[in-house]
Amino acid sequence: MASDSNMDREMILADFQACTGIDNIAEAITLLELNNWDLVAAINGVIPQENGILQSNFSSEASQTEPYGPHSQPEATAPTPSAPPSTASSSSSPPSSSSSAFCPALPSRHIVERQPRMLNFRVEYRQRSVEVVLDESSAVGEIKNILETELQVPASKMQLKGWKSGDVSDSTALRSLHLPKNNSLYVLTPDIAPSASTSQSSSAQQGTSDQNYLLIISHREAQRDYSLNFPASKTIQEVKRNISDLTNIPVRHQQWDGWPASATNDTMTLAASGISYPCHHLSVCRRSSPAPDQTDECTDVHMVSDSEGDDFEDAPEFGVDESEVFGSSCRKSPMMPENSENEGDALLHFTAEFSRRYGDCHPVFFIGTLEAASQEAFYGKARDRKLLAIYLHNDESVLSNVFCSQMMCADSIVSYLSQNFITWAWDVTKEANKARLLTMCTRHFGSVVAQTIRTYKTDQFPLLLIVMGKRTSNEVLNVIQGNTTVDELMMRLMGAMEIFTAQQQEDIKDEDEREAREMVKREQDEAYRLSLEADRKKREAQEREEAEQVRQERIRKEHEDEREAIRRSLEQALPPEPNEEGAEPISKLRIRTPSGEFLVRRFLGSCKLQVLFDFVASKGYPSDEFKLLTTFPRRNITQLDPAWNLMEAKLFPQETLFLEAKE
Repeated sequence: MASDSNMDREMILADFQACTGIDNIAEAITLLELNNWDLVAAINGVIPQENGILQSNFSSEASQTEPYGPHSQPEATAPTPSAPPSTASSSSSPPSSSSSAFCPALPSRHIVERQPRMLNFRVEYRQRSVEVVLDESSAVGEIKNILETELQVPASKMQLKGWKSGDVSDSTALRSLHLPKNNSLYVLTPDIAPSASTSQSSSAQQGTSDQNYLLIISHREAQRDYSLNFPASKTIQEVKRNISDLTNIPVRHQQWDGWPASATNDTMTLAASGISYPCHHLSVCRRSSPAPDQTDECTDVHMVSDSEGDDFEDAPEFGVDESEVFGSSCRKSPMMPENSENEGDALLHFTAEFSRRYGDCHPVFFIGTLEAASQEAFYGKARDRKLLAIYLHNDESVLSNVFCSQMMCADSIVSYLSQNFITWAWDVTKEANKARLLTMCTRHFGSVVAQTIRTYKTDQFPLLLIVMGKRTSNEVLNVIQGNTTVDELMMRLMGAMEIFTAQQQEDIKDEDEREAREMVKREQDEAYRLSLEADRKKREAQEREEAEQVRQERIRKEHEDEREAIRRSLEQALPPEPNEEGAEPISKLRIRTPSGEFLVRRFLGSCKLQVLFDFVASKGYPSDEFKLLTTFPRRNITQLDPAWNLMEAKLFPQETLFLEAKE
């Protein structure tokens, strides 16, 4: 049903909120504007269709005069606990100008309970990540209860950080925070030492360096006690910084009771300070007057993000010079030498100076050129790629000391950068170093990035550039300035990580598909190579076989030629066949060949057996291959002396012989 053109928009807004239970006025106005202030269309857009749609055949006048129709009775519906009050009570509340004049008049069967909106939370804690899904009607404390089960950390010890609206209490409803569907948070547990389990297991070993000290620190103003475990190698300065994070009292404003007289220097370790082992009691409060000027104790300047503005306001009140607040008066050497020829040496100097000023708990800076850092971050396997974080330091900025000591040295930031980023640093305090950086940025990222860096003024430094490698170019996702907080820095790093992770998943998919294609191609190439190799071997074998056949044929032919020559020579050497009418005795011999043919010839009775053998050989049956036999009695004539004549061999006057191949 289209809304009445004369209906006031405020009344439409009130009706819409009463029907849908949407408390956020901005959200309600946005939904109405999307539907051109058509009330029923907007309500139907909010309430899922599968659960029921408001019917459009009711007019505002009919709804006021006949709430349930002239011939119908109201259906009794029991309101659910999660249903909005206006919806649950719509069947019994009379219409009024202050409440909905439209929605209560509709039949209760047409108004369906609004489905709760589900929110996704990704919570980081040290080395772990936990996914939590809750509806927006839940409270913040329910997230902690779930994390307590997953992380085995008491909910009372957790500090849930990352809310855009700042710190919130456990009873705060998620709906009141107006959160997006996907959220990223992280957990801090200042009352639980990160290495507590390791320290406890090593405390049984000998030597004070492996011992753990339990410091029971009383915060007098908050009337709260902290029980903290520290290794013996922890310095007093580091303890004070941790307490600064817990109490929001900057180190320079802390007033302590309980340190022994031997603890004369904040750089002393707990083992050397002379405190009681294994437990020592201390108390701390905010001093009412400024701390003595300690130019050598510049590392005591420690501020937390939540009290950053208060610390700036405290400085004039206590008469502290601005340069003392930010530690600029204690700088003894530049972060990076000017006009250094080797970038690696310059970064080694930068890392050493950073550690000297702010301690060893800082990101691992890549030692090498910007090009090498880009190669390390962007050009490996897709699964191994990381984001590139470029930290640009400027000693002339009042924000540098705060950003380094509070942001870059925060445990959560250090851990997150180490796991997900390649961190490269450069000092732009000197103009020569800045010009060199701009040249490198122009070469690797283009002139737009270099021009962007030029636009930042000195008091906006330090900068943290988040760079993501893409297929054809490198893209600067974010430029984080020095005037930020730990929570905001973490949120922006995690936001960049979400963008990078989505791109990385696409790159991994493309890389896997490319590797699969290349593997198929390699397999096809290998199969083709093996096929060619098999064909080559087959061809070579065939060529060898043909060559052998040719050779054998040549040998056979030579052998036949030789035999033919011998046969001809024997045939020519045979004496002529005698006539039957001759005076000399004649022997007539019939010789049957293996083929069944008969060789018939006359010989003189005085002829030698050799003449008979030569005759048989001239017909193609040499004596070395065939034997000449008599029929009866069976005799092997070839075994007789070739010098015998036919009469002596008893082959006279006639005889039938047969040839048989020798075995």
